[in-house]
Order: sequence, then structure tokens, then C-alpha cells
Amino acid sequence: MPDVMTLVELGGPLAAIGGAAYARKAHPTAYWTTVGLPLSVVRLLASYCSTMDACGLTVEPSRLRALAVRATTRREVRPVPPRRGIPRPTSTGLRVRIRLAPGQEPADVAASSERLRHAWGVHAVHVVSLKPGVVELRLVGFDVLRKVKMPRQARSELLAVPVALREDATAFVRDYRTVPHQLVLGATLSGKSMFLRNLLTGLAAQPVALVGIDCKRGVELSPFAPRLSALATEPDEAAKLLPVLVREMEDRYDLIKARQGIAPTTPDEEITSDVWGLPEGERPYPIVVFVDEVAELFLVATRKDEERRDEMVTQLIRLAQLGRAAGIYLEVCGQRFGAELGKGATMLRAQLTGRVCHRGNDEASAKMALGDIAPEAVGVASTIPAEVPGLAVAGDSSGGWIRVRTPYLSLADAAATCRETAELVPDVLALEPFRPHAPAPPVTAPVTLAKPRPANG
Repeated sequence: MPDVMTLVELGGPLAAIGGAAYARKAHPTAYWTTVGLPLSVVRLLASYCSTMDACGLTVEPSRLRALAVRATTRREVRPVPPRRGIPRPTSTGLRVRIRLAPGQEPADVAASSERLRHAWGVHAVHVVSLKPGVVELRLVGFDVLRKVKMPRQARSELLAVPVALREDATAFVRDYRTVPHQLVLGATLSGKSMFLRNLLTGLAAQPVALVGIDCKRGVELSPFAPRLSALATEPDEAAKLLPVLVREMEDRYDLIKARQGIAPTTPDEEITSDVWGLPEGERPYPIVVFVDEVAELFLVATRKDEERRDEMVTQLIRLAQLGRAAGIYLEVCGQRFGAELGKGATMLRAQLTGRVCHRGNDEASAKMALGDIAPEAVGVASTIPAEVPGLAVAGDSSGGWIRVRTPYLSLADAAATCRETAELVPDVLALEPFRPHAPAPPVTAPVTLAKPRPANG
């Protein structure tokens, strides 16, 4: 009997420790909710003042507070940390708001994020400025990019699609109204196609015209043909489609100018400089152009091909420079996008505000995507491992950047979504000649439930 009791006393804690270790690896969300969150809250509340002091984030107290401390306690007046709000737990971490002391800035707290991570035993600490004098510490309890699970509250609005998960456990939203054009780079099997697949299926449910230029014989975009308003699978087809898009852009500018020339009695709020200021009944459908493997448009073999290439590049540059006001947006994808592609490559890249860089074959590929907007992110993008497909560094012209990862979406599911939303293809008369033929889905033979009976002779 004593042996059984000893076994129970020792086996219970060992089983609990083993179960916690297994849950931490296999089910990190459950482990964080049951074990990691309480421990981190206790560490934060117990060591907040000392941690802030060690990180150099404390300031001298006000004179009134110093006098009150001396008068009531007669102890030494110590520096005070920033005022802390109540910790708010989430399924992936913890959020705490901090009111900065006079003379502090968010960069001071961000510089100590690595120290805070170790002090409170979490995976990462991200600092977000909410308003002047107030920042939010987003504590992430585990590596959310190891197994991507999109948050439920991710917003999906017109031309705004949650396409990936950020490393601070929030959704990375591709918003064309904010960032009109984007460049997506990545080597083979880096996850670039998965990013494009999630983005396209997210837009499929919206009243948006989707145009595809896939000069790899359409192997990437042909499965989404039922939802596409136009598709070019060869450079010759692209050379015919791009001028049509430019003419459509010019027609929309004429519509805007006509609206600007209305009667003087028209209220100022009805005078617009882009399609979004037009009345809803007059506003044309937005157009998103997906260019897969942009290098195929630049490569030439003959003199005639070179002339065609120059024309296509010029039209792409015009769309990138003027398309936003006309409601035409570009999503350019490729493995490399440097000056070696030819004339106009650098100028086109400069017009692509958003940048998403997946794993590349060399450091130069990361520099092409991020070197001119966030040089410090080049090193991070160059170290993306091959065994983590979909992991990328996303940045824009503001200089900010963050790691993101796209959730897995099978090609069959993406194609099924496009077939289900085929009736949402908007009517854009100029694109009708380029509308791809969408083959009907295979019809399976009906299953007979009745059992056959032998005929009586």
C-alpha cells in the first residue's frame, strides 16, 4: 500500500508535467490559456516596477508626489514607472496599455521589448502606439506563425482582405484603398502562390473585377477562370489586354472630369478627384490586376519582342501611376524584380507601394523588395528557412515592416470558391473579349440506392 501511495504521489506530478509539455508543443493555444497566461500575468504584476526600472523606463516623480512620499512614509523617493492599465488576456497572448511619462516616446519602450519578453516569459512583445502618450504592449505567448490560425474578428471590407497572420497575432489585411499597388516576391515553393491564392479567393466574394496576366500558360490563374473578368496566358495576349486596361482607365478619367465640370450650384462634397467620390450609381467597378511572374513580360528573344516588351512595360507603369484614382489596382508577383530585367523595371517597382518578400534564392532578391523602403528588414527576409513555406516579410513605403505567414488553402478549395462566386463577375464591357472560358465542373454519375434484382426467367 505505501508503494501505491508513493507511485500516486510521484506519478501525478510527473503526468501533469508531461501533459503540459505535450500541450505546449502540440496545442500551444490550450497550453497558453491554462498554464502560460496565469504565469505571465503573475510575473507581469509582481515585477512590473522592477522590470521597468531595469529597462530604464522609469522617471523621477513629480515634486508633489515626492513631498507626499516623504511626509507619509519618510522613505527614499524612487523613480516611478509608466502608469499601467489592467492586463487583458487573449487566446494568443496578453495586452497591456501604458501611459508614457513626460519625456518618453514609444521608441523607448520598443527598444526594451526583448528585455520585457524575457522578464515576463512570453514569446514576443510588440509595441503599438495608440494615441499620443499611450502605447499598447502586445504580449504573444507562443509562436503563432508555426501553425497559422486566422483570428475570427479579422475585418473583410470592400477591397480589404485578411490574407495572412502577423507575428503579433493580428490579421494582415491587404487594403487596396490604402496601398493601391503591391509587389510580391519569392522563390519557387516559398509560398508566393499561396499568398496570391488567398488574396484572390478573398476578393472573389466582392463586387470587384479580377484580371489575370499569367504568361506561364495560365498554370497559376487558370483554375480561377470562372471568377476572372479577363485572363491573358501568353505575352501576345497580355500585349492586347494591357492597352484595353489603359483605355478603360482613360475613360474613367473622362467620367471623373465630366463630374468635376457640373453646375456651379453643386455642393463641394459631390466634386471628386477619383471614382470613389462618384455617386454609387455612376461609379464603375474597381479592377484588380494580378500579374503572375512579371519577368515573363520583360524577357525578349527578338527585336520584335523587345518593342512589344517596351509597350507593355510602359502601359504597366501608366496603370501604376494613374490607376488608383480610376479604381484600377496592381498585384505584381515574381521571383526577382531588378534592373537586369530591362528598361522600365526600376520605375515600375518604385510605383508599387506595398512589398511582401518571401524566401528568396539570394540576398539580392530581398534587397529588390525591401532595400528601398526598409533596409533593416532585408536581413530578416534573407534568413527565412525553406521548411516554413508562406513565411514572409511585409512592408510599405512608410518604413514599417513585420513578419507574416499565409494560411494553407488548397487549390481545389480555392477553385471551388471561384466557381461558387462566378455570378459575381461584374459587367465591364471593355473586358468581355478577354473573358476566359470556364469549363463546367465534372458531373459525377448518380448513385443508385436500390439493389438490382435478378430477372425471373
